[in-house]
Amino acid sequence: MSKTIENVLLVPGESGWEIWSNNGEGGFTLQSATETVDAGELTDIPSGELTLFFAVKSLTAVPMKVASDDDALFPDLAALHAERLGLRPDPMAGQLTDVFVIEREPENTALLAVFLRTPSDAELPPRGPKGFDISLRAFPVTGNTLAVWKEFGRWVFGVFHQGKPVYCQTTASDSFHPDESVAREIRLALIQLAMQGLSVEPSQIVIWTSKEGINPEALRSAFTAPVEISARPAPVMPSPLSKLLPADVRAARKAAQQKRNIVLIASAAALVYFGLIGWFVYGIWQTNSQANRIIAEAEEAAPDAEAYTAHIAKWEELADIIQLKNNPVDILKRVADCIPPNSGLRLKSADISATEIKLQGEATQLPPVNTFSLKLTKNNELANFQWETPPPNSSTRGWDFVFSGEVPVQETQP
Repeated sequence: MSKTIENVLLVPGESGWEIWSNNGEGGFTLQSATETVDAGELTDIPSGELTLFFAVKSLTAVPMKVASDDDALFPDLAALHAERLGLRPDPMAGQLTDVFVIEREPENTALLAVFLRTPSDAELPPRGPKGFDISLRAFPVTGNTLAVWKEFGRWVFGVFHQGKPVYCQTTASDSFHPDESVAREIRLALIQLAMQGLSVEPSQIVIWTSKEGINPEALRSAFTAPVEISARPAPVMPSPLSKLLPADVRAARKAAQQKRNIVLIASAAALVYFGLIGWFVYGIWQTNSQANRIIAEAEEAAPDAEAYTAHIAKWEELADIIQLKNNPVDILKRVADCIPPNSGLRLKSADISATEIKLQGEATQLPPVNTFSLKLTKNNELANFQWETPPPNSSTRGWDFVFSGEVPVQETQP
């Protein structure tokens, strides 16, 4: 009979980290509520598969609507949206972004993108977690709910649409009650969501707290929805778990240093290898017995030389993958920079590889299409592509176009 693997959750609490573990019935039981704010100082974490839920203060929530229902495009669209907002996660710090679907409509999807701040060593526990997620997704709710609770001494809030997270934010208030400043920040957030086409009218407001005597009057005065005070529910394991996977900066640097050391050792070994070959060849002119010995040693080393040659060939084959300029997301960013701002031109699909690009799009007016075509052919960062930009076709919605680019194949001389 296989042994059940215990799951352990690290969840931000009212004043410090909380440690939860399986209760044997599919749920989780609170093991300890610490006063420790830095996860790196936690001790006595139970054994088992560890999952860390990042606090709301550790991330930036960016709700958005995209004109696509293709899940494969969501990460790239979120990345482009983040670039416009000036959010640039450190690519060397692991997977710091993820996208969650709020609501789907034909060719129109509401998304919540989260962007983690690069965690320091003190913000990660001593034992490396198996998985990561955000505290907003740890607590189940139903309907259109506004949840307010405390994390590490400050009030935070989360907005949910039909039980799915839409937005979250840490407030500046550390008062005992959720006061007028908390209500004001929530109102501003809801107005901002409405301006983005993500109008959420809470049908209920819940204040999660373990303290007695909490006064909800500020929230009752600011909103028409009923306000309920209750203990925060036990956390659940989101399914599927987020794709967030921050790298330990210290471990990443150590791994990078080890990789550099391996490259240096391999290079030195290659120099020594070819130096020995040269010395052996020189020995041929010294004595016939030395020549026989050199031939025997060269035959013995032949498999290593073949392996080295094969390695170089494979490395050249991977050039299209390992070079940043051939990355499809990087190419998509260069193409997106060619779209005239505020022109109404949009791409319906973009098939991109290191050697081929096919773009299908539309615009309400013809000039933006011509401008986009000209920018593609004149863009220095896309100069290696040979473009085919046939005239656009008029449609009921304006103008449709299909542009393609291809890197010419260089013919080798016989």
